[in-house]
Amino acid sequence: MCASLPSSLLFSLFLAAALVCPVLPRAFAAETFPWSGITYIVTRLEDDPLLIDGSGPAPDLAGYPLTILQNGRSRDLATAARQELTIHHEGQTFTDDSKLEPITVTLRRLGIQPSPIEGVLIQISRGSIEITVASDLVYWERDAVETPYQTIRRANPAMAKGEEDVVQVGSIGEKGGVYEVVWSNGAELSRQLVEELDSEPVDEIIEYGTAVKPAAARPAQAASVSVSRDAESSGESGTLTLSNGETLRFSKAISMTATAYTAGHGGVGTRTASGTAVREGVVAVDRRVIPLGTKLYIVANGGVVYGHAVAEDTGVRGNRIDLYFDTYQECINFGRRDCMVYVLE
Repeated sequence: MCASLPSSLLFSLFLAAALVCPVLPRAFAAETFPWSGITYIVTRLEDDPLLIDGSGPAPDLAGYPLTILQNGRSRDLATAARQELTIHHEGQTFTDDSKLEPITVTLRRLGIQPSPIEGVLIQISRGSIEITVASDLVYWERDAVETPYQTIRRANPAMAKGEEDVVQVGSIGEKGGVYEVVWSNGAELSRQLVEELDSEPVDEIIEYGTAVKPAAARPAQAASVSVSRDAESSGESGTLTLSNGETLRFSKAISMTATAYTAGHGGVGTRTASGTAVREGVVAVDRRVIPLGTKLYIVANGGVVYGHAVAEDTGVRGNRIDLYFDTYQECINFGRRDCMVYVLE
C-alpha cells in the first residue's frame, strides 16, 4: 500500500509540469490543422496544375470553383455549388450537381474511400467539374515562355484625321511545350512532350488617318466597323460606328487572342461560371482582365464581327477570350483568331 503524498508536494509537482509542458493556445493549434490525407491534382484549361497535399501552405484558389473548409481537426478541399459534377472510380461513373461540401464527403456519400496510394484528379471546365479517383492519373501541363508583341502605328492618308483602325491584331509568341504527366502511387512517374509550342510574336499594326476630309473613295474595311478615338483620353476611349449607322461608346480597347467553344465538347456544360445558360453572345474571360458582367463588342481578324457580347464565363487566362457558338461546326470555322475587344460604357 502506497503512502499519500502531502498536498504541498502535489501542488509543486503540478506547477513544475505546467512550466515544462505549457498548454498550446487554440489559435496556434488552428494554424497547424493537417489536411485530410488525400493528394489532389487540380487542372483548369491552360493554368499550371495545382498539387495539394499535406505539405506547404494552402493554395490560392481565386477564380476556381473550389474552396478550403476545416472539418474537425483537419482541412479539406470543397466544391462550390451548382457545378455539373462527374466522378470516375474503378470503372464506374457518377453524375450530379455539386454542393458546397468537402470532396471527401461527396466521395463518402457515393461509397468511395480513396486508398493511401490513390489520388484525386480534379479537371475544371466551364461550369463543370470532373473528378477521377485512381492510383494512376494522367493530366497535361503547359510549360511555355511568352514573348510580347510590338505595336506599330502608321499613317493612312486615305483615312479621315482622328480615325484609326487595327489592321493587324497583335499576338504573343510562345516557346515551350505541352507535357503528358503520369502520377502514380503518390508521386510523378513520367513526363512526356506531346505538343511543341514554337510561335513568333505578331506585331499589332494600327493605322491612323491624316486626311483633313474623308477620302471620296475609301476602300472597304475587312470588318464593317469604324473606330474613332477620343484625343483627350490618349486613345483609350472612343466611338464605334457600325455598318447600320449605330454608334457605341467604349472605354477601353483590348487586343486579345480568341478561340471558340460550344456545349457538349471539351467538357463544356450548359451553364456559365455566372450560373447563366450558355448561348451566343456569352464569352469566357479571365476575370482579372475583364470583370464578369462586362458588356463588350468584339471584332476578329478575317472580317469576322462577333458583335455584342457579355462576359459571363471563365476558364481562360490573360489576354485571351473564348467566344460561344451554338454549333461545333461554327467553332471549327472560327478556329483561333486575333481580335479587338471593346469594353462598352
